[in-house]
Amino acid sequence: MSRHVAIVTDSTAYLPQQTMERHGITAVPLTVVIGDQALEEGTEISARSLALALQKRRSVTTSRPSPEVFAAAYRAAAEAGASGIVSLHLSSEFSGTYDAAVLAARDAPVPVRVVDTGMVAMALGFCALSAAEVADAGGTADEAVAAAEKRAAGMSAYFYVDTLDYLRRGGRIGAAQALLGSALAVKPLLELDGGRIEMLEKVRTAGKAIARLEELVAERAGTRRVDIAVHHLAAPDRADRLAERLRTRVTGLAELHVSEVGAVIGAHTGPGLLAVVVAPH
Repeated sequence: MSRHVAIVTDSTAYLPQQTMERHGITAVPLTVVIGDQALEEGTEISARSLALALQKRRSVTTSRPSPEVFAAAYRAAAEAGASGIVSLHLSSEFSGTYDAAVLAARDAPVPVRVVDTGMVAMALGFCALSAAEVADAGGTADEAVAAAEKRAAGMSAYFYVDTLDYLRRGGRIGAAQALLGSALAVKPLLELDGGRIEMLEKVRTAGKAIARLEELVAERAGTRRVDIAVHHLAAPDRADRLAERLRTRVTGLAELHVSEVGAVIGAHTGPGLLAVVVAPH
């Protein structure tokens, strides 16, 4: 889509392909490294392959896109007719993706606004969509950034994981917290807070943890008009059941997305992940 302001994000936004095409959003891929094999998220490795590698306890790490990859995306947007670019990315607490985008923006052929949204997964995706809707309507880059930042400010993201071990290995949660969870045999509920994943509650069983996750989402949504995304890794039935319960409980529900996370987020959470993003309008 040729327009005045182009929207770029990264592969951890987990936006449906048809949605990106409809709004002309470009997603720059992060990389997942399994053993000695480096694979682009979204094109060269599936979430199922990632889950299998994790279950076999193979070495799995992730890496940011290079500044050169961002530079190519910015050149392509400019060549397609954009006179400005808004580049929205996952929290810099999780990845150097934002830093790579900033480096590339310095030499881009058109002005680039790079934004650390402090978000991840569809929390980032909803920010990109809000910016794209403004751009679609002819808004400026500043207006698109403002829309994304406003959406981010009102958003909440909650996570259930079967174990904190994967987050500990990737340095996304403290070793002491992970050890405590294992020692007490609890099922952790986490939240996105200040761009970081923090412990929210500890619950004794998976069933109780997922029920509590549902309660938290319903409380956060209230009666407002909200979009919700339910994510999982290798737990589709669990995600579908939660989504159906939320359809009946959240009275102001506008859109509900259910999807498996990609390999980058999955590498740090492990199989069994269940996550919910609440995005008020």
